[in-house]
Amino acid sequence: MIDRLREASIKAVAEQMHLTWREVDGIQRRAVKRELARRSGDAPTRIAIDETSFQKRHEYVTTLIDMDGPHVVDVADEHSRESLDGLLERPAPEELAAIEVVAMDMSAAFIKAVRERIPGADEKIAFARFHVAEHLNDAVNEVQKRENQALLAEGNPALVGTRYLWLKRRGVPAPRSRCEFQRVTRGMLKTARAWAIKETAARLWNYSSRGWAERGGRPWIAWALRSRMEPIKKAARMIREHLHGVINAVLFRATNAISESFNAMIQKIEARACGFRNRARFRTAILFHLGGLDLYPTLCAVTHTEG
Repeated sequence: MIDRLREASIKAVAEQMHLTWREVDGIQRRAVKRELARRSGDAPTRIAIDETSFQKRHEYVTTLIDMDGPHVVDVADEHSRESLDGLLERPAPEELAAIEVVAMDMSAAFIKAVRERIPGADEKIAFARFHVAEHLNDAVNEVQKRENQALLAEGNPALVGTRYLWLKRRGVPAPRSRCEFQRVTRGMLKTARAWAIKETAARLWNYSSRGWAERGGRPWIAWALRSRMEPIKKAARMIREHLHGVINAVLFRATNAISESFNAMIQKIEARACGFRNRARFRTAILFHLGGLDLYPTLCAVTHTEG
């Protein structure tokens, strides 16, 4: 049954085995509960905290991931400080103290929970490159949107149809659009300057020491704050406020690749099941498939006597 559940939904397995949905669901729930109770091994020292959507992206759950496993350690309801508190109160104090890296987004609630629960958190929190790039891409997109509206009002279509070009990294545009991209980047456009600021921020990930990373990061922040583009300035202020954690990510080489990989697998699990009725069943499914658990029951030894 466990082997079948690894490959198909509860409904499909129930039909194959001529059982009810509840009977098969009970097997899955008991397997996860049993293995969580006897989970052993070293506690994770490099963790990632992420959110994943539940029920058509209107609600979220928080996942705690062992980056070295890699596997999902646990899942909590919602994306809030209380949900992360619940995850971090389960490990023993010595296990929390042994954590070396906490890769996460710049959520104020999550930062506060990690600082309260994990000793020396400021030296361990790492804001991965993806989250920095996400804020900068949003800023460039907002600058492009505002400038495009202003240019169209003047009868100038220079930025029409270029939105996605600005979200690509340097050198990525396809050959067909490269000439157009080079033309608009040479123009005296705010969007081109915003894009240049975004691209220059990527150089921060080339550093290998905290001192050089700080000396490279602060001039970039000053440049962005002088840009006179409010979306870029807002992103720069956020990065300045979280610069220590950004540099931690640079030095630890902490990325969100594992989190994104697990997110994709979780969405496949949800799609296969055609959704879940509640978060409890969603959590069970995530841990069943991605928890790194030995789901088979332990068989008792049988003693045979000679007759």
